[in-house]
Amino acid sequence: MADSGRSSDKSPLKTRVVRPQRPVGAPTAARPSFVDDDSDDDESSDPTPLPRSHTPGHLASKSIQANRRKPSDLSIRQRSQSTSQSASQPPASSASRPATKPPLSIANGVGDGSSDDRHARRPTAMRSTSAIASRTTAQVAARYGSHTPRAVRGEYTAYPPLPDPRTAPDVPVAPASGMYWSKAPVSGAPHTCLRAHTTTITGSNVYVFGGCDSRTCFNDLYVLDADSFHWSVPHVVGDIPVPLRAMTCTAVGKKLIVFGGGDGPEYYNDVYVLDTTNFRWSKPRIIGDKMPSKRRAHTACLYKNGIYVFGGGDGVRALNDIWRLDVTDVNKMSWRLVSSPDKTTPGAKDYRPKARGYHTANMVGSKLIIFGGSDGGECFDDVWVYDVETHVWRAVPIPVAFRRLSHTATIVGSYLFVIGGHDGNEYSNDVLLLNLVTMTWDKRRVYGKAPSGRGYHGTALYDSRLIVIGGFDGSEVFGDVMLLELAVHAYYSQISHFTIEV
Repeated sequence: MADSGRSSDKSPLKTRVVRPQRPVGAPTAARPSFVDDDSDDDESSDPTPLPRSHTPGHLASKSIQANRRKPSDLSIRQRSQSTSQSASQPPASSASRPATKPPLSIANGVGDGSSDDRHARRPTAMRSTSAIASRTTAQVAARYGSHTPRAVRGEYTAYPPLPDPRTAPDVPVAPASGMYWSKAPVSGAPHTCLRAHTTTITGSNVYVFGGCDSRTCFNDLYVLDADSFHWSVPHVVGDIPVPLRAMTCTAVGKKLIVFGGGDGPEYYNDVYVLDTTNFRWSKPRIIGDKMPSKRRAHTACLYKNGIYVFGGGDGVRALNDIWRLDVTDVNKMSWRLVSSPDKTTPGAKDYRPKARGYHTANMVGSKLIIFGGSDGGECFDDVWVYDVETHVWRAVPIPVAFRRLSHTATIVGSYLFVIGGHDGNEYSNDVLLLNLVTMTWDKRRVYGKAPSGRGYHGTALYDSRLIVIGGFDGSEVFGDVMLLELAVHAYYSQISHFTIEV
């Protein structure tokens, strides 16, 4: 406990406050394309042009403004809990914003920003007319050099003080059975505002890897303790991946398997493995010469000893093929194509969904459930089921549908909880429930102060709550952690025996 007689101007605890960053401006919307072009499309030919995809460089650079709080402004609780420096987390903006056109393109990866103050770790990427002919991983690794975590070690945020009830938001009282939004009281190491990152939970730890802000792509690893909401930045070693966004990260035991992703015009099909017991990265050799094309904005789900990868974009077009990565032995992995990208007509036996990316995929038994996404020109509202045992696609007829891309979908018992995303017109903060038994949508009321509409966030289920991290609302990248308390809906997880009939 700190000495109560200590003078405030001699307090050992100082806090640095980083104010939220806002972009100076946003680029003019342009028609999306699956070709990385050197110039924007002409908008005069179409009165309602579709916008470009999110890219690390598409917004103007934002300057960081910081000031230091006087020790006398700190609460007694903060002074008594720590004698080291602490840095506050950048708050997420809750200001309402005008409707933003959706970033529908999943192949066009070049931004329009032209800032001179790019981060020193990542030089300005040059445009490329074809992502297939992009640089090799070795060349990119040489360009980025050694890995340097962005979070400053030794600077931590003390546990936040108890909020003053007089400043609490004016929200309706929630019944005991109602779902409730709240903001997590995070502490620990500072972390970057992120979008298009991965959020993977093993045990009580949520691993957040990669992603980007409004101008830079990262390869940092953060760990959030889902019990205490404490952030940490582990020291990683080994073959660290290059900065990535829109990749996938799948938990296989205590190992995390990262596949694909990209950065600007670069696309990858590399496989990396992180051992969470010693935080060592490795890039194992893949057996055989068959492997999926370079891609990002795809999905990956684990079933038995295989990771099933569906869709995404390769820089030229959207994809709808399915590949299986055998992870029986992570040191001897191999790829196999299980569903080709051939197109067929409705009614055919091998009829399959349109090519897409920024969709969601969830595994229920042997059924892979695909929802939403975009092919670069259309935002989808359809639901598809692929049986990995029989290799058959089925379209699910649903009377009422919701268009979504860049959302998250989490299985809770026999329900699919869909949070946020873009509906083709604006970002949403809705919580949608898909009943997987009746295949019908259900929109429930949620109490508390909901987060602003966002997409490209990450969601993890832990201890009867959904943890939502980061995201993007068309103007600002978030770094907050929001909690959706499921209340009685948490008992849905007890429903573990049901079948999907389509």
